[in-house]
Amino acid sequence: MQTLIYETRPNPSKGGVQDMASMSRRGVEGVSAVAKVVTVNELASPLNVQIPMEVPTSRHRFLDYFRGFEKVEAVRETFGEESDRVLEGLQVEFFGSKLGYMGVSDEDGYLLASADYLKNGNWRDIYLDVVHELVHVRQFKEGKELFDESFEYVDRPTELQAYRHTVKEARRLGMTDDEISDYLKVT
Repeated sequence: MQTLIYETRPNPSKGGVQDMASMSRRGVEGVSAVAKVVTVNELASPLNVQIPMEVPTSRHRFLDYFRGFEKVEAVRETFGEESDRVLEGLQVEFFGSKLGYMGVSDEDGYLLASADYLKNGNWRDIYLDVVHELVHVRQFKEGKELFDESFEYVDRPTELQAYRHTVKEARRLGMTDDEISDYLKVT
């Protein structure tokens, strides 16, 4: 099964993002549809999410840039009945450093994402990292210590919980054990 994930770009006049394909269909001058074609093995339904590739280095509403995540089963499992409310209020800060991938602020629980990673990273890794980091958003809201230095990173209870959830989603996507292992080595 193939799923199209269209590239989105900031649309400052609208305060959000503009789907490049819809702009192209409407004949907006100088815009052509840009999409990543991704193959998803045995996925019951398409992901139907938008992962931005080009972002401004500033803070924004999560759903303005990561559309469709409010409908992802793994995300709904993370937040339960509060999913819509939490995601509506969630902020994401895009940073310009080439170091790092994604994280959660220990100040107020918003998402942090590297603009370089979004532009150059593998779509599936980015998708799984978003799922992973949203578990940390929930943990922050529950008052859990995300950066407990009494544990090594890989032994932190918050990381173990987030990775368990992410591996479950990777399996739902049809990833093999080798693909999951490769993903875990990168993160």
